[in-house]
Amino acid sequence: MNVPHKIRIDVETSYLGDQSDPREQRYVFAYTITIRNEGGQPATLLRRHWIITDANGGVKEVRGDGVVGEQPRLEPGQGFRYSSGAVLETPVGTMQGTYQMIDAAGEPFEAPVPMFRLAMPGILQ
Repeated sequence: MNVPHKIRIDVETSYLGDQSDPREQRYVFAYTITIRNEGGQPATLLRRHWIITDANGGVKEVRGDGVVGEQPRLEPGQGFRYSSGAVLETPVGTMQGTYQMIDAAGEPFEAPVPMFRLAMPGILQ
């Protein structure tokens, strides 16, 4: 069976110590996301929605068009990789969200981004 919408999302994260200032409660993280279309038809990423939670329970929501200024169209089997960043007030936090996408027939659908952790090295065992 041909699955129309199967978007795989992989995330890598890193702590940017040179841009962080723990005395000022500023912890900067980079993340690289690979989006792969494993479905049976083209899909275009239109918008993103992030929920960023710090260790104090503070929540920020970020919504916007595309990712890094682009709205990539992914043919079946094709991937798109980009890097971005987040600033937290605590050395540990999480991100999760969704990509709002549209298929070749004009049908909108969401691709969930599973929760991933942002953590300063050595803070979690």
